[in-house]
Amino acid sequence: MVQNVLLKWLYSMYHCGHTIRPEVAKRASIVIEFLIPAKRLMGDQQMKAGLWFYGLGTALTGILNIAWGAFDASHQPIQALGINFPDQHLLAYVAGLWLVAAGLAILWQRSAKIGAAASATAYLIFAAFWLFRYQAGVHALGWRIDVLFGVTFGLAQQLMLVAPAAIVYVSTASPDSLLQKRGAITARWMLGLPPVIFGLFHLIALRVFATIVPHWMSFGYFWAALTGIAFFLAGSAICSGIMDVQAARLLALMLLLFEGFVEAPPIFIRLHDQATWGAAVYNLAAIGACWIFAEFLTSRADRERIEPAENVAASHPQPVVA
Repeated sequence: MVQNVLLKWLYSMYHCGHTIRPEVAKRASIVIEFLIPAKRLMGDQQMKAGLWFYGLGTALTGILNIAWGAFDASHQPIQALGINFPDQHLLAYVAGLWLVAAGLAILWQRSAKIGAAASATAYLIFAAFWLFRYQAGVHALGWRIDVLFGVTFGLAQQLMLVAPAAIVYVSTASPDSLLQKRGAITARWMLGLPPVIFGLFHLIALRVFATIVPHWMSFGYFWAALTGIAFFLAGSAICSGIMDVQAARLLALMLLLFEGFVEAPPIFIRLHDQATWGAAVYNLAAIGACWIFAEFLTSRADRERIEPAENVAASHPQPVVA
């Protein structure tokens, strides 16, 4: 908090064209030289925490594919292609190895860019599977809003995991580069729209989601509706850029609570069910996605404050004339 106040003060002095006494500038420069690396180190550590959630979630998804020798139908509906692959288990092994390699690669700085590209490719392919689900769903059940939203829900889940990969990929570029600016915009919408869709689907299929609420928690409909509203508000904030960092962090916290109360407990009951494991593992990657996005925005905002402050601290202005 103190470093933010100091950086903002130096920036305001720089921006407004005021001069700073030499002794004040000297002392400020010493403080800035300590605060700037500390601020950047703190942001890097928080970003790494998100990367660990995302990378391990991606790698564990691959391990599930390898362990079952099959694609998780609730997240990777390859059956929607309508093609009966004779050796589909081999494709599942290949996809699993790809995801494991991508998830582990993104955890190390030297291979992070390759891991990000590999992760984005995998999740985009899974998202493409869901596009074929539209035709299959409408053909089987007709043009019903719950069918359309259900398929869109699955599509949005995969697109949400492309966002952090895009952030990691462009984070190596210059902050002022066109690549990073476009990547930030793309990541914002890929991460912001899915929660909006999740929220709307929660409210439309309230009865379904009320059954997912743990039995020891009363008022299932209330919690399902509250979750839907929270998803919608968080996604809207991220898309609009209004309190987007806070929204992403609160969304990560909500997903973390889901992991502990909703997604993880069923694993001990349905130990041999791939879909149950897949839901819990997906949630880990989604937590990392929100965390990475929040810290990426924070680091960009800090950089905008730090760079002018560095200029002020490094300058040698003339004394103010009394």
